[in-house]
Amino acid sequence: MIRFEKVTKTYKDKKAIENIDLEIKHGEFVSIVGVSGAGKSTLLKLIFGEEKVDEGKLYIDDIDIASLADEDIPYLRRKIGIVFQDMKLLPKKTAYENVAFAMEVAGYPKDKITHDVSKILDIVGLKDKTHNFPDEMSGGEKQRVAIARALAHKPVLLIADEPTGNLDEVNSFEILDLLQKINQLGTTVLLATHARDLVNKIQKRVITMDKGRISMEQAKGHYKL
Repeated sequence: MIRFEKVTKTYKDKKAIENIDLEIKHGEFVSIVGVSGAGKSTLLKLIFGEEKVDEGKLYIDDIDIASLADEDIPYLRRKIGIVFQDMKLLPKKTAYENVAFAMEVAGYPKDKITHDVSKILDIVGLKDKTHNFPDEMSGGEKQRVAIARALAHKPVLLIADEPTGNLDEVNSFEILDLLQKINQLGTTVLLATHARDLVNKIQKRVITMDKGRISMEQAKGHYKL
């Protein structure tokens, strides 16, 4: 599904990632770990088109990302759901409206939005929070809304960049369970995290990054630094 071939990305003469070879298959759950500055976020930004490859090739579903015109990037992102640490919810919109807005922007018809949003909120365990605003929800609930929004256009790939960074242990494990459930439904999940306990619980593939390179890969791994 995702294939890096000798990929390098440079910022002001400093290589953020260097000579990366990596393949991720459909349906995998992959944790990407490493200290701050190791290159995790850059790797993810290249995948969802926020940054462009300087050297090498990057393919998603056999599409050469480097060859895409800027106006085609939004179509790439419809294949990808993205969840950030700070959630980026719209504060004056309810849980329902936050998810619906993502579908409206993508051009979905009103009847499909009405049908799908309630179903998605149910999947993430927020059926009873449909009409709540972000400031009326806990941190874990807000992150669930962010995940629901990322699922709105039925992505084949979900990228979660430090999704539990602002959450306590209980909420962190609940978010992890939700990501695993989404993966079991067929969505490929990439999780970038510092959370050792989460990675160790998953027991799935772990990619460790160090100074812009992949320093270790484990098929059923632990957080090792």
